Amino acid sequence: MKALRGNCHAEYDDELMVMLYKRFEPMVFAHVMQLTNQDRQWSEDVVQETLIRAWQNSTSLVREPDMLRGWLFTVARRIVIDGWRNRSARPQEVELTDSDVAEPKDEAEHSLSAMVIEQVLGKLSAEHRAAVYATYVCGRTAREAAEVLGIPVGTVKSRLHKATRVIRRALRDWKQ
Repeated sequence: MKALRGNCHAEYDDELMVMLYKRFEPMVFAHVMQLTNQDRQWSEDVVQETLIRAWQNSTSLVREPDMLRGWLFTVARRIVIDGWRNRSARPQEVELTDSDVAEPKDEAEHSLSAMVIEQVLGKLSAEHRAAVYATYVCGRTAREAAEVLGIPVGTVKSRLHKATRVIRRALRDWKQ
C-alpha cells in the first residue's frame, strides 16, 4: 500500500499510526464496546477498521488531538451502525439441534418392501403384471399402455386397480 501512496508520506503516515494507536486505541475500543453490547471480537474488528481508515485518509486528517479523537469516534460509530444494519438485514444464524438433522433413509426397509412387491407381482396374472409394467415401470399413461397392450383403457385401469390393491394389502400385512 505504501508503494501506491508514494514514499514521501510513508514516514509521516507511520508516525501518525503509531500515535493514533498509542493515544486513541484504548478510548475508541471502550467506546465501541458500548456500541456493540460488549461484543469483544466485533469491537476489535471495528477498531482495526477505524485505524485502517485513518491510515488511508492520513494526508487529509487534521492533526489536532481533539479533532482526531472526534473523527475516530465518528468513523467507529458509523462502522458499528453499518454492522447492525447488516445483521438485521440477513436472517439470524442458529445452531442445528439433533432434531433438525434429517434422519438417513432406512434402506433396509426400502429393500424389504421391494422384495415383497416383487413376490406379489410374481403371483399376479401375466395380464396384471403387463399393465403394471407398462404404466409404473415404463412410465406410460393408462391410454398409452392400452395402445401398447392392444386392450381398452378401462381394462388397463381395472387391472392396475386390482394389482395395486393386492400390493397394498401385501405390504400392510408385511409391516404388521
